[in-house]
Amino acid sequence: MNTLILGIGNPILSDDGIGIKVARKLKEANPELEVEETSEAGIALLDLIVGYDKLIIIDSIKTEQGNLGELYKLELEDLRPAKDFSSSHGIDIATAFEVGKGLRCQMPQCVSIYAVEVENNTTFGEECTEELEKRIPQITKQIIEEEKL
Repeated sequence: MNTLILGIGNPILSDDGIGIKVARKLKEANPELEVEETSEAGIALLDLIVGYDKLIIIDSIKTEQGNLGELYKLELEDLRPAKDFSSSHGIDIATAFEVGKGLRCQMPQCVSIYAVEVENNTTFGEECTEELEKRIPQITKQIIEEEKL
């Protein structure tokens, strides 16, 4: 199965870079994995994901009730695509998938989305907060076990 691991985030906004850091750790654990890093979102992701059978996305999330470093696994079906949009700006991943399908692109058939609960995604810095940085090995291990990588 042709698989892409996609780490998403901004590597200079502290915890927002967690998706990229975890993707790098997955690559270190298994150098044969195909891993991409991006700060892009929405429809711009089509250029990266078209042609793969399986897609594993790793990104950050900030909720009001979550615990720092908590890992949420979502499926594409858990996200609702926008029903109407007048611009390609601000399109979410679910809507981007719908656009890709509408354009008859070869979209991944199996999609896993991992969202890591973060604390600080607004402060400039190349390192995650100390507590989140400590959780990276466990988060990586969870994804390896879940996806059988």
